[in-house]
Amino acid sequence: MARVILGVGAGIAAYKACELLRRLRESGHQVRVIPTPDALRFVGEPTWAALSGEPVTTDVWAGVADVPHVKLGQDADLVLVAPATADLLARAAAGMSDDLLTATLLTARCPVVFAPAMHTEMWEHPATVQNVATLRARGALVVEPAVGRLTGKDTGKGRLPEPDGLFELAEKVLAGRTPELRGRKILISAGGTREELDPVRFLGNWSTGKQGYAFARSAVAAGADVTLVAANVDLAEPVGVKIVRVVSARDMHAAMLAEAAAADVIVMTAAVADFRPVTRAGAKIKKDGRLPDPIELTENPDILADLSKRRTASGPAGQVIVGFAAETDPDLDAARAKLARKGCDLLVMNEVGNGRAFGTADNEAVVLGNDGSVTPVPRRSKDALADVVLGLAADRL
Repeated sequence: MARVILGVGAGIAAYKACELLRRLRESGHQVRVIPTPDALRFVGEPTWAALSGEPVTTDVWAGVADVPHVKLGQDADLVLVAPATADLLARAAAGMSDDLLTATLLTARCPVVFAPAMHTEMWEHPATVQNVATLRARGALVVEPAVGRLTGKDTGKGRLPEPDGLFELAEKVLAGRTPELRGRKILISAGGTREELDPVRFLGNWSTGKQGYAFARSAVAAGADVTLVAANVDLAEPVGVKIVRVVSARDMHAAMLAEAAAADVIVMTAAVADFRPVTRAGAKIKKDGRLPDPIELTENPDILADLSKRRTASGPAGQVIVGFAAETDPDLDAARAKLARKGCDLLVMNEVGNGRAFGTADNEAVVLGNDGSVTPVPRRSKDALADVVLGLAADRL
């Protein structure tokens, strides 16, 4: 059981923190809610006290004998601030301690996570940008806000991420397994590409994107700036991730190469179709009592190999590229040959099919390095596998 401080800023998104508090409590964590004084205008003290089972106060004068403005931060395993308003980020960056929450932020020596929520203009203002950079430089994890409906009729970047995603992030930070990727730019592909035969049919595969999304969660928890190129994935978006949606292998090829130049680490978990139809029928291919004409196929671009070639030609020095080899009959020698052929730094070989890997919550793999290293990863959650692989990549940066 962890001791969690849930800080609540004065924003309309404060109501979402009630669900986040419930998730944390149901997982067995002890949660002390510390709202700012104005946050109580949105959700009152009785609600926080009833949901947390802990006393709720906003100032440093309640229970002075216990020195709460020092002790709460000292004893916490995690401080999670959601929502973190522009005002609260500014006061935290300036080191102010004019209420119990900001005083606790100054005394905390555990991980501190801010989940911002505000209008787009406030998030993009140079003052907020500088405050966020200051907090990140000090070691705090400030996640990127979501894009969506804001207060009133406005839509844009600045929405508080959903409680389930924030809970998953909190669990990963508390687990403490994340590699050192603070400030690094990570590019990840996920899902399975689809190659259209006609307006209703396609060539594809069973990949659901779960492993790629696990990498995204791990990278965000490690403090990285994450871009996720997702092909046909129907999963809840990870907190703090920029998502680029694609459909086909050629779509993914273009998106990955466009994003690759700025990346420190590239992880190609997506299951990319090797072939596509030469022609796409303009109307549905009908069953009319005769066999259709044979479908002629042509090769899709090799995204992993092209990423390695681009790095060799003009990529950032020290960029680390991780590939995946999904096999129904894993063979180490074949995987080593593929590693050399693709030109990547690490190749994660995992067995797929017959209920393995695709769509499951767990995975097992062998990670081969271009330095001859071999790292077996026994069956575990996909998030745990992502932690191991990202750790190996971080070691090569």
